[in-house]
Amino acid sequence: MKTSPETDAQYLRRALQLAQEGFGLASPNPHVGAVLVDQAGDTVGTGFYTYDGLEHAEVRAIKQAGERARGATLYINLEPCSHQGRTGPCAEAVIVAGVKRVVACIPDPNPLVSGRGFSRLRQAGVQVSSGLLEDEARPLNDAFAKYIRYRIPLVTLKAGMTLDGKIAPPPEDLSPDHPLGAGGPTGGWITSGAARAHVQQLRHRQDAILVGVGTIIADNPLLTDRTGLPRRRPLLRVILDSHLRLPLGSRVAQTTADDVLVFCSFAEEKKKQKLREHGIEVVQVASAGDNGRPELQAVCRHLADREITSIMIEGGALVNWAALASGLADKVFFYYAPKILAGMGSVPFASGDGFRRISEAAHLKSFRLHRFGEDFAVEGYLRDPYLD
Repeated sequence: MKTSPETDAQYLRRALQLAQEGFGLASPNPHVGAVLVDQAGDTVGTGFYTYDGLEHAEVRAIKQAGERARGATLYINLEPCSHQGRTGPCAEAVIVAGVKRVVACIPDPNPLVSGRGFSRLRQAGVQVSSGLLEDEARPLNDAFAKYIRYRIPLVTLKAGMTLDGKIAPPPEDLSPDHPLGAGGPTGGWITSGAARAHVQQLRHRQDAILVGVGTIIADNPLLTDRTGLPRRRPLLRVILDSHLRLPLGSRVAQTTADDVLVFCSFAEEKKKQKLREHGIEVVQVASAGDNGRPELQAVCRHLADREITSIMIEGGALVNWAALASGLADKVFFYYAPKILAGMGSVPFASGDGFRRISEAAHLKSFRLHRFGEDFAVEGYLRDPYLD
């Protein structure tokens, strides 16, 4: 097969597409897709990784190809592993299959094994190249990179806002039949249906979604993954609730199926027991200073112990500020509607002491723009999960 950067990119994009098939199914391990192309230029094997399926993407592709794997080129978004885990090292499987060339996007982000798979392949005479489509490949495994390097989940701040940074109207504009009505923001949706549909895609990629109890009381959301796509584990619905004010009539409480976890800092034992009897797990953690709210660092450490690799925070203003002020937020996905709410009392995206100098401001190191009908979104990183 004649190779060129354009040909390699074509097959690597197919591997990236396959890796995305593992969303909701691969965590806490990485999303990996593999394509085997023989010397005639025919695709002879493909595969993507799922945690319960056990076999790694490259092994599935090799098995599908059979003898046609010999002399073929393997395209993969992540370096083949070189260590013994739940399965044997994939680099050895690639060597045994007689694969001639491996083209990968990025090395394994695990600093304990990064580069070893490439090294083992080269020692066995396999041609190895990496770095092509790196910028497209890294976001697929940003949560894995953060978790495997620091044993803490990747935290994404998500919000739907007006152009002037408001996430809700003033209290007097709220529906008179609040609280706990039919669901959805009681003052109406800010963003369009197209943007809200994309939020569901983001939720599908997460292990957990986190809000403050104020959001439950104000909006009565379900906080579920409604894509209809398969998941290995249900989306964990996490609520910060200092004094256990969560209404048992809320939609979250009414639909619990071992997927609702409440963190409190100060609460009566009777309240804890009442929620537990309702099927809601309650965990008490240290409070953050004098405000009495559960400390986000403690919450994230607890979730990491449960192999939660990614958390999306969906408001409200106090929780958003806590994530920024604590330095826990890694990534943002902000949806903007072409509206200006203004007015006293409108709820800002973040409510707190604020950064006092422009030099202290949270700064996106890289970002992308997206369009959703008349809305647009900014996706970017506050810190790179692949770097120290």
